[in-house]
Amino acid sequence: MDHISPKPGIGSGPLSWWILDALLAALFSFALAATLHFLLAGTSYLSLVWAGVMAAAAGARAWVQARVEDSGIAAAGRAKAVVRGRLFPALLRARRAPGRLLGEDVAAAVDQVGALTAYFGRFEPLRRAAIVSPLLIAAMVAFASPVSAAILIATLLPFGLGMALAGGAARRAADAQVSALGRLSGLFVDRVRSLPIILAFAGEDRVARQVDAAVQEVADRTYGVLRIAFLSSGTLEFFSALSVALVAVYCGFQLLGLLPFAVPEHLDLPRAFFALALAPEFYLPLRRLAAAYHDKQLGEAALAAIEARCASLPAEPVIAIVDPQDAHGLAIEQAVIGYEDGTTIGPFSLTVDRGEMVALTGPTGSGKSSLLGMIVGLAPLSSGRLRLGGTDMRPGAFNQVIAWAGQHVMLLPGTIADNIAMAWPDAPLDRISGAALRAGLAGLLGSRPEGLDTVIDARGSGLSGGERRRIGIARALLVDRPVLVLDEPTADLDRETADALIAMLKAVAVERAVIVATHDMSLIVAANREVAIR
Repeated sequence: MDHISPKPGIGSGPLSWWILDALLAALFSFALAATLHFLLAGTSYLSLVWAGVMAAAAGARAWVQARVEDSGIAAAGRAKAVVRGRLFPALLRARRAPGRLLGEDVAAAVDQVGALTAYFGRFEPLRRAAIVSPLLIAAMVAFASPVSAAILIATLLPFGLGMALAGGAARRAADAQVSALGRLSGLFVDRVRSLPIILAFAGEDRVARQVDAAVQEVADRTYGVLRIAFLSSGTLEFFSALSVALVAVYCGFQLLGLLPFAVPEHLDLPRAFFALALAPEFYLPLRRLAAAYHDKQLGEAALAAIEARCASLPAEPVIAIVDPQDAHGLAIEQAVIGYEDGTTIGPFSLTVDRGEMVALTGPTGSGKSSLLGMIVGLAPLSSGRLRLGGTDMRPGAFNQVIAWAGQHVMLLPGTIADNIAMAWPDAPLDRISGAALRAGLAGLLGSRPEGLDTVIDARGSGLSGGERRRIGIARALLVDRPVLVLDEPTADLDRETADALIAMLKAVAVERAVIVATHDMSLIVAANREVAIR
């Protein structure tokens, strides 16, 4: 798969606003120096004019800084959209590997992507501004006092060296913190999902100890990050105060004529005051950057964690565009499913032509569901071939011609119609209603006053297992694809409903290739062929 770019583009909008902020700071300092000059010269009218300019510059800076925040949030949204566009499909395709926690995937999708808001919206614009703005400030100071500008630049060099040394330690500490947060999130989510089992086997104390140890690890890692943050902040404040103090001493001694050495310039009060007023602005972008340095640590660590998460996921299948009219049948040739722990299932060989229904049978655990999962890309194919209409394909690469309904139906908060139309959100209502009726949902819809507009939650509260399963079948029927793959479609159904569903599948199989995994003898008898999986 394509890996996450270390720095998706965020645009130059926030940087442009920070450059404008630096220019307004120079205008404010110039207006302050001019106000003082004309006030001392007794020209009250001009001093009032420049005081008004100074006030206008201060107001404009406040407006610009508000625009910077808005621009940064928009830039962060664009960058996170790029990350989500690469991460989410990979997570949704990922198989559940042994020892891998679903909560860690949730942490990557929610917590780690969320940590990128401050990184792209605040730190990245400030990082760029911290390179450009101090040089711009120094250049403007140089017009009034080249020596003061040289002092500012000279103090920047050792500061940069100190921050570089602290940066390496900060990165390692932040990586450790993000990893600890991911483990805590994964542990918490998975233990909550398993809460009924934990309570049933009286495992509360052991789980509480596990969570407590994970929380303590996060606390320790956070303290380490904060120690480095305080060190970096102290270093910045020291050099900031030093630079302003040196400029102040130089300008004061220059105006008093007390410098013990010759300098190639002569300052008057307005120029000296302008240089001194602008000197604190030289380190202001770096102070802002230091305040956002924790965002950098968390953001870069989150990006690294997301990259590592994506690298551990299965490769993205190459999506081939297959004309449904060419999908005459599905062929599986000596396919072996291989998991990361070394477990293998297979080999399987199977051919299903359009116009027939094949029933996969065998004892529980024989691999029927795994075989169906491999066809749709939910189980890893380690060897063998899949062919569709005579074309070699990778699992999951031809899902645009396959309709799938598994044993565990995913539901989303919304209406029954929304859940049926999940694979075709713009489906006409009559098509949704037709698919629901064909799947045997007439009784459910008739018992609810709202019908298809009945609202359900993600757990399908109020729905029986059979009703949830029929919603999944209706979803598969709605997309009207030439290959239909169903896992135990008649399970949890009463005999009358199951017989009606079997009759519908026989009718569907006239024009499609239908594969069903089942223990239902009535469905096996209705199929064109039975293939036993051992």
